[in-house]
Amino acid sequence: MDSWLAAFVAITGLAVLLQAAVLAAMYFQMRQATRRLDQIATDLQTRVNPILSRIQILTEDVQPRLSSMISDAAEITHLARSSAQRVDRAFTEMLDRLRLQLVHADQILTGALEAVDQAGTQLRKTVLGPVQSATALIRGIQTGLEFFRSSRHKHHEGSHSEPQDEGLFI
Repeated sequence: MDSWLAAFVAITGLAVLLQAAVLAAMYFQMRQATRRLDQIATDLQTRVNPILSRIQILTEDVQPRLSSMISDAAEITHLARSSAQRVDRAFTEMLDRLRLQLVHADQILTGALEAVDQAGTQLRKTVLGPVQSATALIRGIQTGLEFFRSSRHKHHEGSHSEPQDEGLFI
């Protein structure tokens, strides 16, 4: 068993040495990768720093202009809103005045039409009333004359067969 124990100790020693070699190789690889990453970071920083400084300069240069543009846009919006409100008030006032004028014109036209209607009614009463009375009087006279003529005619002819009431119908 001693020989087995020595073999296991030798194998374990070799495994530890192999692990130490692998760890050393990993250490050197990590150190080399870290150097590369540091170099890449330095290169990137040297390239990005001028871009960032330019962007910062542009931002500082453009920021007052942007602020001015935003305040101008706000002022334009305010002016447009107040102008739209003034136009709305003017149109509302104009429509109200137009509505009042239309109501007034309607009242005038209604009054004129009522006056014309009353004048027509009065004209009919004034002119047509006497004309109808005169026409009725003339028809009455004509009927009376026709009645007398027909009664004379009948008296001369001697026939009294026609009743006397038939000539009175108009």
